[in-house]
Amino acid sequence: MTDSPMPSPPFPSPDNAALKVVVGNAIASVHSGEATVEDAILHAAVHGWYEGHIQGEDECPGCDFRGGLPKNANRG
Repeated sequence: MTDSPMPSPPFPSPDNAALKVVVGNAIASVHSGEATVEDAILHAAVHGWYEGHIQGEDECPGCDFRGGLPKNANRG
């Protein structure tokens, strides 16, 4: 393992269509009174994370990075 930065940007990208729908739905649910701001943020965060996972797998097939910090890695 190296200390080099990840080879790709964070996922999903800010212009990801699915992310825009998730955020738009969260905003609409707050405006309509269907959800509190906290509930809408939690919903958007979870679904945004999932969309990022999907985009990340598409962009980096076979990658096995699971978010471990370099300082916790075994460098043998």
